[in-house]
Amino acid sequence: MQALNWIDWTVLIITLLTIVAYGTWQTRGSKNVKDYLRGGNTSKWWTIGLSVMATQASAITFLSTPGQAFNDGMGFVQFYFGLPIAMIVICMVFIPLYHRLKVYTAYEFLENRFDLKTRTLAAILFLIQRGLAAGITIFAPAIILSVVLGWDLLTLNIIIGLLVIVYTVSGGTRAVNVTQKHQMVVIFFGMLVAFFLIMDKLPEDITFSKALDIAGASGKMEVLDFSFNLNNRYTVWTGIIGGTFLMLSYFGTDQSQVQRYLSGKSVKEMQLGLVFNGLLKIPMQFFILLVGVMVFVFYQFNKAPINFNPTATELVLNSEYAEEYKALQEEQTQIFNDKKNIIQSYVNTENTKATKKISAANDAHEALRNRAKILIDKASISQDMKVESNDKDYVFIHFILNNLPRGLIGLLLAVILSAAMSSTASELNALGSTTTIDLYKRNTTEKTEEDMVKASKWFTLAWGIIAIGVACVANLAENLIQLVNIIGSIFYGNVLGIFLLAFFFKFVKGNAVFIAALITQVLVIGLFLLNEFEKINLPFLWLNFVGCVIVIAIACLIQLCLKTDEKTTKA
Repeated sequence: MQALNWIDWTVLIITLLTIVAYGTWQTRGSKNVKDYLRGGNTSKWWTIGLSVMATQASAITFLSTPGQAFNDGMGFVQFYFGLPIAMIVICMVFIPLYHRLKVYTAYEFLENRFDLKTRTLAAILFLIQRGLAAGITIFAPAIILSVVLGWDLLTLNIIIGLLVIVYTVSGGTRAVNVTQKHQMVVIFFGMLVAFFLIMDKLPEDITFSKALDIAGASGKMEVLDFSFNLNNRYTVWTGIIGGTFLMLSYFGTDQSQVQRYLSGKSVKEMQLGLVFNGLLKIPMQFFILLVGVMVFVFYQFNKAPINFNPTATELVLNSEYAEEYKALQEEQTQIFNDKKNIIQSYVNTENTKATKKISAANDAHEALRNRAKILIDKASISQDMKVESNDKDYVFIHFILNNLPRGLIGLLLAVILSAAMSSTASELNALGSTTTIDLYKRNTTEKTEEDMVKASKWFTLAWGIIAIGVACVANLAENLIQLVNIIGSIFYGNVLGIFLLAFFFKFVKGNAVFIAALITQVLVIGLFLLNEFEKINLPFLWLNFVGCVIVIAIACLIQLCLKTDEKTTKA
């Protein structure tokens, strides 16, 4: 990978420092809780919509999603099919209720409906899963940039974390909202530039239409899967059913998102912001996946490394497996040349035989890459060095560093870091406010407005330090975007079920819900572990649906038993 030059460094540093300085300056002097935690309720719908999108679109989105498409095609977009449904439900049910009760956090509502212990449990479940996720959103860009820049991973974790902490602690919710608008502009512009540069670097006779044909012949354009096969992680049904429950819980009960729209000027502004997000999110994810597919097409005409993680390649080439690895690299060169000729033939003739040959060549290349991963893993064990052989998260950054012109490399790195900062800022802001409102304020004597703002700043700082700590001990998973969604799915179904019980099951009381939620969380974690050890087949998206149904069923059953006991006692 080529090193960054002064132009890239200038673009990268100016972009990031401008965002941090602007957010800090614009929101200085928040003295009361309403201003600090709800942004003074001044946000317009477009600010809410962009802030909601920026919170969800972390650096993981822009690092992992193109790599996901490069390897598996466009099918991941089905994950978001439940989003519009969730947005409608939240606009109709959640927002009017939160606004009427004038809550600072979603969990305040649970005490009004149930009791303090249920509110505290829901808040703690949020703090656990979002605290872990905040660490991963710092870790994701840091591990990639450590390879790119050659910097120590620990140093990068601390730098990214501190940049976010500065303006999040200083300005609270409004600082997050203000900076996220500008971060999303940088992100949209950067991804558009990347797409057009990919197209420009394809051979002259390869138009966009032909590029899509090549991707389709390689199995990358299969967007919809209507099968009920649980072995397929992403299908229309997992997206609509599991995705709807995940999105309902994430946007309706996760304070990192709830806090974004609670800052709105009115119910209408909040609702329009979420509708805006619902309409734009799927096209945005589709486009990011399409960028990944176009990167795949680019590498059909330009030789790619057998593994995109340069650290892994360096490790294995300096090990006892170097000769075996070099033999694989030579074999890859032959496959690449053969495939390039087959694709050129397909572009000129579009015959069925060429399509089958492309598929066979892709299978051979993927098998070769898997053999390379095995050698990397062996070298990693023999040298006692922890290096990730799975390279999905390195694909897009490899393309950026090796194929974009000077200046634009800095811009794309700014996109990745901006996404990391925007998502992490929302998470820290929500973690700080939840700790302040749901735990600190509720369990201490009356405090002044100034005391509450100070406490929220200190808690935000504390969570920032915790997130940096999690980032420092985190490990690269199969795919980071999946890891974040897996963490959410373990907790979200249970929390969503608690809220649905509060909204629609008026006969259920606090004790039943509290016991049911504890049982459900244990069961969901158990199901996840059984799936991980391949004892059952349950894709993680279904945990959202299963957890929600289980907590509702158990709570209703417990409440009915309690009522029966009461009647028996009275009799």
